[in-house]
Amino acid sequence: MNMYPCMTVYPYGRLIPYPCTTAVAYVTGGPLAPQIRGIVYFFSVPGGTQVMAEISGLPDYRPAQGGNKPIGPHGFHIHEYGNCEVGDPEDPFQVAGGHWNPDQQPHGNHAGDLPVLFSNNGYARICFFTNRFKPQDVIGKSIIIHQNPDDYRSQPAGDAGKRLACGIIRELI
Repeated sequence: MNMYPCMTVYPYGRLIPYPCTTAVAYVTGGPLAPQIRGIVYFFSVPGGTQVMAEISGLPDYRPAQGGNKPIGPHGFHIHEYGNCEVGDPEDPFQVAGGHWNPDQQPHGNHAGDLPVLFSNNGYARICFFTNRFKPQDVIGKSIIIHQNPDDYRSQPAGDAGKRLACGIIRELI
């Protein structure tokens, strides 16, 4: 595994290098939303991981109506397997498995449960910190963007709906 030098700032502005891994997923839309494109970075930082994502082509928001779920904000998860084969075009990316859950937590507390993506004219950018994993832990997994928001409580996966886009997480070399 390639280790990149990272820097952290200590008191009095002193920079201290430490070895770290960076991972990336290039996300592409499937048959339900082929216009989706994006990139998700995983940067090693002290105590965890900084996740940064930039996604375009997301479907426009539609509020829930007539018993149908809303479209957006979009569920955003790390899934178990690094496989983005479409399979059934009406229900794509099922081979990616369920949410990544290495410590067998109930849904809403899976390590792979990430914040939803809020879209502005099809574009979303998000940056957050997590102490649930390091980048090297998610290499070989996949990122999935869902049609509906995650409710963070329904078991086993938050009722986030169809899988719109997928990207395999790889070490950035």
